Amino acid sequence: MLTVRYTRWDGRQRVRLDPDEIFHKLGEYLSYTDDVRQALDWLLHHGAEFPDMRVPGVDELLEEVRAQLRARFRDHDISRALDEKRRRLDELLARERDTIAARRPERPELAAKDSFLAALPPGLADAISRLADYAFEDAQAAAEFRELLAEVDDIRRLEELQRVHGEAFRGGDRLDYARARDLMHEIERLRQIEQHLMNADLRDGDRDDLRRILGAEAAENFENLGRMLATLQDSGYLMHREGHVALSPKGVRKIGQLALRDIYQGLLRDRPGSHPNERRGAAALRPEVSKPYRYGDPLNLDLVATLKQALTRRPGMPLRLAPSDFQVYDADDTTSTSTVLLLDMSWSMSWEGRFAAAKKVALAMESLIRSRYPRDYFAIVGFFTRAVELKLEDLPEASWNMGDPFTNLQDGLRRSAELLARHRSTNRHVIVVTDGQPTAYFQNGRLFCEWPLSFGGVSARAAEETLKEVERVTRLGITINTFMLDDSPSLRAFVERMTRINRGRALYTRPDRLGEYLLVDYVARKRKKV
Repeated sequence: MLTVRYTRWDGRQRVRLDPDEIFHKLGEYLSYTDDVRQALDWLLHHGAEFPDMRVPGVDELLEEVRAQLRARFRDHDISRALDEKRRRLDELLARERDTIAARRPERPELAAKDSFLAALPPGLADAISRLADYAFEDAQAAAEFRELLAEVDDIRRLEELQRVHGEAFRGGDRLDYARARDLMHEIERLRQIEQHLMNADLRDGDRDDLRRILGAEAAENFENLGRMLATLQDSGYLMHREGHVALSPKGVRKIGQLALRDIYQGLLRDRPGSHPNERRGAAALRPEVSKPYRYGDPLNLDLVATLKQALTRRPGMPLRLAPSDFQVYDADDTTSTSTVLLLDMSWSMSWEGRFAAAKKVALAMESLIRSRYPRDYFAIVGFFTRAVELKLEDLPEASWNMGDPFTNLQDGLRRSAELLARHRSTNRHVIVVTDGQPTAYFQNGRLFCEWPLSFGGVSARAAEETLKEVERVTRLGITINTFMLDDSPSLRAFVERMTRINRGRALYTRPDRLGEYLLVDYVARKRKKV
């Protein structure tokens, strides 16, 4: 028997943090950076909103800590906090001088001690430190000094606080030494916590101080931030690689699943008819349509329709099935496809979130193909001044390349054709996602880069050499479909020349709609009615 007991919330109970929800938030930040550590830093600083709770980030906790610091400066006055200690030192020194004066007639050497006392530094802590090795003549003065010496560190730090921040303490609450010392310790601890939070260095010892100074809620929020990191690592989404935090293979796969989910949720939220595709989703079966089974069809049995057909043919019990009674779900047959997604990684892709959108689509497509079309071949090639193949495990941390800002689509097409040649299939496609015309090319193994003749203009030689590569790829039977993230006349003109040669298709879209168009287009091309 299950028993549930409800108790009053006292701030100490733990709320369960779901690792998938935390990773989803991390995935949102990874869309905008190539550095997992930076994404984690953003997650910690901004916090996260979950369905049943909110975890404030470091920035919010920092503001609470700084508000407490401001309040302590605003409300208190420490200008006279050391007056009592200064008076005690002056009194014991006066007593010591009186004792020396009384003994000097018999001991003339005490004149040196009198001179030593006269040369003490003006600072309270410095004077006490100078007297640490002094042999007092007066026993009572020696006993009182030992008490002062035990507090010299606090006295020195309080003097420094007065010197550096004395003018900031403008409150009406004038503190004596004991209260000023306690306030100083609080300020020092708050400063330490502030530094830890600024560095996102969450320590267990800070939680108790936050609870004592800021209250139970702040301590709980602080603990939840640490638990978010621990949950991600314990769930296997993160790992340490070459001395820094990186996504594990499980984390890379999850990023793709989240990207795919986000894109399809966008499609479900869209208004009817905004995309020219009458088919729904990417499922192979069509459970709303049945047909009689014929030899050779997949046996996707519609049990209800089969039983109804048998009862219609011969009512009564026992039920007798005949081969003609079998009904199967209608289906969309899928075709095998080899695809290379060719991503522009030039500097201009950093504008308007273009590369973040393109990277998200790449992750989503990989997840879609792996889960629904496992027989398909899919690869990703990035191109900037030259082209490189992007492995799945490297894709979440990939970014546009400012160090190589040119656009070498020619090399990207060449590399894509090489990959497709290793995986023969009837349907071979290159999907190009770009925002600019070519500005780099290879000729006889030598790399050439050229800026456009004018802003927004064409690099004529690079364009011609790229179109030669388009012709070669076309002869190999590879279809090129281009998704343009910029509608400049020069890019449109170049892509139109590509499509005339290759007979592929070109589509202009915005970064926020790229995923919807590209994934629906891919699924639509794989299906045919049977």
